[in-house]
Amino acid sequence: MAEETIKVEVAYALPGAQELLPLSVPRGTTVREAVELSGLLEKYPDIDLGGENKVGIFGKLCKPEQEMQDGDRAEVYRPLIADPKEVRRRLAAEGKTMGRKQ
Repeated sequence: MAEETIKVEVAYALPGAQELLPLSVPRGTTVREAVELSGLLEKYPDIDLGGENKVGIFGKLCKPEQEMQDGDRAEVYRPLIADPKEVRRRLAAEGKTMGRKQ
């Protein structure tokens, strides 16, 4: 009997481009395994799933060992360059907003 497969996507966004890779993987595949199978780690060697880069499914953080379900989109997140709270504090102190009209 053939192993059951599911369809998933793996996403990685850069400032100027986004990678969205559809995959067909065996049921029980983890987020880490899907990212590895996608080829992103070879294309972007700076991705560090054990350290700086976090992962999630549809915008919700999860552990790399989380099993994927049919239709899931695994996302690899880049580390933040600046703390958003600190940026808001600095802008507020200067009397500015983050682009919103008041």
